[in-house]
Amino acid sequence: MDHTDHHPELPKESRALIEKAQPVDLPRRPLVENQRDYHWITEKVCGIVEGKTPVWWWVFFGLSGMVATFALVGLVYLVSTGVGVWGLANPVNWGWAIVNFVFWIGIGHAGTLISAILCLLKQRWRTSINRTAEAMTVFAVVCAGIFPLFHVGRVWFAWWLFPLPNSNAIWPNFRSPLEWDVFAVSTYFTVSTLFWYMGMIPDLGTLRDRATVVWKKYFYGVLAMGWRNSVRHWKNYEMAYLLLAGLSTPLVLSVHTIVSFDFAASLLPGWHTTIFPPYFVAGAIFSGFGMVLTLILPIRAVFKLHDLITQYHIDCMCKITLATGSMVGYAYAMEFFIAWYGANSFEAFAFINRAGGQYWWAYWIMITCNVITPQLFWFKAVRRNTALVWVMSIFVNVGMWFERFVITVTSLANDFLPSSWGYYSPTVVDIFTFAGTFGLFGFLFLLFLRFLPLIAVAEIKALACPQADPHNEDHPLNRKSNPTHRSE
Repeated sequence: MDHTDHHPELPKESRALIEKAQPVDLPRRPLVENQRDYHWITEKVCGIVEGKTPVWWWVFFGLSGMVATFALVGLVYLVSTGVGVWGLANPVNWGWAIVNFVFWIGIGHAGTLISAILCLLKQRWRTSINRTAEAMTVFAVVCAGIFPLFHVGRVWFAWWLFPLPNSNAIWPNFRSPLEWDVFAVSTYFTVSTLFWYMGMIPDLGTLRDRATVVWKKYFYGVLAMGWRNSVRHWKNYEMAYLLLAGLSTPLVLSVHTIVSFDFAASLLPGWHTTIFPPYFVAGAIFSGFGMVLTLILPIRAVFKLHDLITQYHIDCMCKITLATGSMVGYAYAMEFFIAWYGANSFEAFAFINRAGGQYWWAYWIMITCNVITPQLFWFKAVRRNTALVWVMSIFVNVGMWFERFVITVTSLANDFLPSSWGYYSPTVVDIFTFAGTFGLFGFLFLLFLRFLPLIAVAEIKALACPQADPHNEDHPLNRKSNPTHRSE
């Protein structure tokens, strides 16, 4: 039936125009550019693992290992001397250790978000970046777990926390709120590691089959767990992947919510607020995507992955960074509004002191990096400038660290009693330990780049590759399989 038959009351001229009108064909943004086929994707990604180790990798690997020893030296000195070497004192009993812990946990949220939530929402653009984001999650959580372990003191008695059988039936009596984080973060780490490893199994099977060196064949063979690309294997794999995605989705929200309870459960002005859980979750996603951009863009340039990590992927990540950065900015404004509307003089002083007190410099660095800088992503020209996007992603990471610093330190430094006020300054041990965690993160990430596939080959072939789309008649292989197709 002609679509003009639905409108017989229209004049003849209008009906003629409708007949001439053609439906608009909105082009889909390609997730793999330049019509790359299955073979090219396999060779490109697997070639990074199978090829000769580049010189720059050895240089950065050595530097990361050297910087990682800073944390080792700092922690050994801490255990041998005492927690006092961290610069903790009344009134600031939570210093850089808690700041760094919350910072690294926040970074670890983007991997699960990209992998799990975007998988459930069927966002195909995640396929090129999810593997790197998942690896970043696991390594960031490893760095985060160091700080609460040593912060509670007497780490050599950590085995007391386990429910060991004893004659008096005395079970652990947890006295620190950081114990909540132990359970939350360990669960999150376990599920994230399983999710990361589960997604790699098909690609590990490919690396096993392509291996020419004996130790590599056995190494990837053990990791692939007998993967044979059979229909039954794929069915079980997809079911397990979907279940883990559904299981890890609430963890994204719950883990940082529990971390925020460490602060919100107290009566301290600046901490005692119900906006902390959603505010912390938004900030975690914000900082996580900032770190993903910081890692992805150099990898894209060095390994020439422009056809797999396209401008569209960078565009999407910039937009999510803009959205979450705006949420964080709204949370900052709401904190001031709640302090004013609640008519609590202590609460009002806490936030006025943040903006104009002794730590004013940290507050305004936080505002500049987290609220003002991401607004540049409104402009398409900025999102398409890869170098500028990379610089802005570093600003995001810096701003989120200062946010954790402002929340933790400013509230403790100026509490209810002016006689107890003080100024917190980190010690050399603080700085060395924090710098060492970056070295540890880089060390683990470089090992991942060298020995494991950094892009999910199987997922790209199934979801994003032009060859996998039966309606893509422009692809050369589909044109060969369809002899009736005639190019215009």
